[in-house]
Amino acid sequence: MIDLELAVDAALKRFERFNPTDRVLTLDRLLVVLETLGNPHLDLPPTIHVAGTNGKGSTTAFMRAMAEAAGLKVHVSTSPHLVRFNERIRLAGELISDAELVKYLDRVEQALEGRDITHFEATQAAAFLAFHEVPADLLILEVGLGGRYDASNVIEKSAVSVITPIDFDHMQFLGNTIEKIASDKAGILKPGCPGVSAIQRPEARSSIEAEALKVGTEVSFLTPEDVAAIFPPLGLAGKHQFSNAALAAKALRQWGHPAIDDRAILTGCATANWPARMQRLSDGPVTAMAGGHPVWLDGGHNPHAARAISETLDDLDREEPARRTMLVSAMLATKDAAGFFSELARPGLKVFTTEVVDNEFTASAEDLAEAAREGGVEATACPSFEAAMKAALEAGAERILICGSLYLAGDVLRQNGDLPK
Repeated sequence: MIDLELAVDAALKRFERFNPTDRVLTLDRLLVVLETLGNPHLDLPPTIHVAGTNGKGSTTAFMRAMAEAAGLKVHVSTSPHLVRFNERIRLAGELISDAELVKYLDRVEQALEGRDITHFEATQAAAFLAFHEVPADLLILEVGLGGRYDASNVIEKSAVSVITPIDFDHMQFLGNTIEKIASDKAGILKPGCPGVSAIQRPEARSSIEAEALKVGTEVSFLTPEDVAAIFPPLGLAGKHQFSNAALAAKALRQWGHPAIDDRAILTGCATANWPARMQRLSDGPVTAMAGGHPVWLDGGHNPHAARAISETLDDLDREEPARRTMLVSAMLATKDAAGFFSELARPGLKVFTTEVVDNEFTASAEDLAEAAREGGVEATACPSFEAAMKAALEAGAERILICGSLYLAGDVLRQNGDLPK
């Protein structure tokens, strides 16, 4: 097993030498390689394509759980991974094996013939090969970044295009207004292929409707009544998950497979699992640092995600004796840290900042602490994750929330032994 894991790492590493020198978002590079591979992206199971800023992973998790509860075999493509790259490709319900992953990566490498291609494009090509060759009833295909020029958008049709809530993120690529960001994400809409969308702010909705009109399709927007039709229990924590579950149900009903009935939707709501989304960690080395107090983990990293986290903390305080919450956080320097922390500010809250390990784009602990103060939260910079956990406990934490980065979340899950399955 260790040898196969090393082989996966080596195969992924080799793609770095093909990276183009420019940072232009385009589909042309990938399309050339896919043609060499026989165009597997044009012969896939019925595909639900998912774009948006927040809730993509949770909505995907609900759809998978609902479809599997109906007895369907489901492929899933998500990114980024938390602990192991294999998490990005789920084949007919199971994470891709190391042996299969190496096989598909090697075939993509042979097809490159010295062409430039990004790491993400190359691995998406490998995923398309796997989804083409392994039988399944449904493919849930999550966008990596944006929509219009994302590597997943080489597909020519979809059973349903899904757009989750849109907010500011990746502005260096997608634009600095909600209208521009929404227009890019709505680029997954296909002529004659139906779309569904979360409840959006007005400017995002207008951009989505304009894109739908341009390509010749219709988008059905989630309503409060749709959300009210979702009943507990949910497998994912937080009130915002009712909206994600409702969007998942709306998308599957739009697809119209006869096996998707009310029972499958109800079961999927209760059984959905998605790591690092308000996940309470099990007993392990990380939770031991908290001295017996509960430790929660969330990979959200923008203001919209922080609002959802804040609402969930309020719910936790109502469901159990109120606990003094402290944050341990690391973020990438490209994120709106001040906006993130301002949504979490509450009396007595403190944040202990550290850095994302082995990531050149991490914010420094000092810069992140300053951003937290700008957001109205008392903050202390710490030299390591372990030091931040210790400082939070010494400051009187009765509940610790680790948040701010999916990369940090992956490190925490690895340390604690909570590996995604």
